[in-house]
Amino acid sequence: MAKASQGPTLAVMAAGMGSRYGGLKQLDPVGPSGEVMLEYSVFDALRAGFGRVVFIIRRDFEKDFRDGVLARFPRECRADVVFQGLEDLPPGFSVPEGRKKPWGTSHAVLRLEGAVDGPFCVINADDFYGRASFETAAKFFFSSPSGATAGPARLAMVGYRLRNTLSEHGGVARGHCVTDSRGRLMSIEEWNPIVREGDGIVYRPGGAAPVALTGEEIVSMNFWAFGPGLFGPLGRLFHEFLRGRGGEAGSECLLPNCVGEMIRRGDAEVSVLDCDSPWFGVTYREDKPAVQASIRRLVEGGAYPSPLWG
Repeated sequence: MAKASQGPTLAVMAAGMGSRYGGLKQLDPVGPSGEVMLEYSVFDALRAGFGRVVFIIRRDFEKDFRDGVLARFPRECRADVVFQGLEDLPPGFSVPEGRKKPWGTSHAVLRLEGAVDGPFCVINADDFYGRASFETAAKFFFSSPSGATAGPARLAMVGYRLRNTLSEHGGVARGHCVTDSRGRLMSIEEWNPIVREGDGIVYRPGGAAPVALTGEEIVSMNFWAFGPGLFGPLGRLFHEFLRGRGGEAGSECLLPNCVGEMIRRGDAEVSVLDCDSPWFGVTYREDKPAVQASIRRLVEGGAYPSPLWG
């Protein structure tokens, strides 16, 4: 069984509404013993040396989440929740009439302020990142703890090849990354939608010409390594977003775009961490059988026990 230690915190963004999936996919079993996707991330993080888990969830499914997910974890797993809601805004701002869409992943991360006081990673609840990803992130923290905890000058992102992150059932949103010769992130921008077309891959920006892609591009899957100094610059960018676009019904303050702006302003230096780890996710309900088959193969190969927690 994976065991907790006094290591960094894993923060799991689980407040999404699952609009494309058609339900609360955070609670949809994918493992052979009924495990949900985020359980594998927690298991991998604990055996990589992470000491605590914080879930960012909606208030309206707290009971289902506690009963259906948290109750499955072993006692030694230190797990907490924080809430992300439309009304959780800085002083001076209010929810526009008719607004129903969440404020986005940057807002989700800001809900961690006060809940974490050291290095932490942020991931999506509905993605499978693999053991090596968590070991790579832990190594980043443990090899240079002062840099990882001092603030946004030293951040990191686990990068993935675009071709390994697509869905066969529709378009996906990915953080497209440009790096320098030293593996530092120079820019990142949310590209949506990216779709397969025949044997090719295409990004179709609204109102602009399509962009043909090779599949070798590095993309962000929202696996970030941060320190608590992130909250200041990220909070300022969220304020700017609310002032400029908060009145738009469908606008979201996306974490990749905010990190990219922090880089442009000189507020952050971000290392792109390369690792050989499988990634797969459930964007659409039709993706689920392939994910279940992939996890079953890993279990049969000895990568995970079943049931996961013994």
